[in-house]
Amino acid sequence: MLNQDYAKKVVIETPLLDWENSPAKGVTRKKLEREEAERGRATSVVRYAAGSAFPTHYHPHGEEIFVLDGIFSDENGDYPAGTYLRNPAGSSHAPFSKDGCTLFVKLCYFDPLDTAQLVINTQQQSWLQGMVAGLQVMPLHTFEAQNTALVKWQSHTQFNPHRHWGGEEIFVLQGEFCDEHGRYPALSWIRSPHLSQHQPFVEEQETIILVKTGHLPM
Repeated sequence: MLNQDYAKKVVIETPLLDWENSPAKGVTRKKLEREEAERGRATSVVRYAAGSAFPTHYHPHGEEIFVLDGIFSDENGDYPAGTYLRNPAGSSHAPFSKDGCTLFVKLCYFDPLDTAQLVINTQQQSWLQGMVAGLQVMPLHTFEAQNTALVKWQSHTQFNPHRHWGGEEIFVLQGEFCDEHGRYPALSWIRSPHLSQHQPFVEEQETIILVKTGHLPM
């Protein structure tokens, strides 16, 4: 088990972690949290070397992917950097990458009733105005209390103090995200527990984060 105490905040700068081998040759990963060795809830950064592939496998409780760089592929298509994918519970695929890619991956967090299968190229989507000036939002998926979105912060933007029902998880895609608890550079992963509170802001750098809320055990 790795980082399975959901009552504690976890902050990991993923560039500082070593790559570990996966069961598939040429596919390595940085484990951020893991319930069991190769099953159960898991969050990872996964890297496919050029020409590597993973055997056909099922997702009994769903899989969520954001393509960080390169082109990720399976038998259903090619997914360039910036693509958000949701493969629902019971789905299967045989993923590969011709030229290599890096992914942010979450497993086994889906509500059993959430059967949406999505492929969204965020590079082709419009941003919406956020709740404060300097903030833009791109909703990706909502199911009951769970929400997933991209949030873009202009430099010198500050958000309101707020509390997270069902927790919050952030992966910093670009720039530097900040709050009163710390500073989180690009490729940082932050998981904050149910009812945690903060007042986030950014300073000099335009910052983009992938945010998921309402999905953590209470």
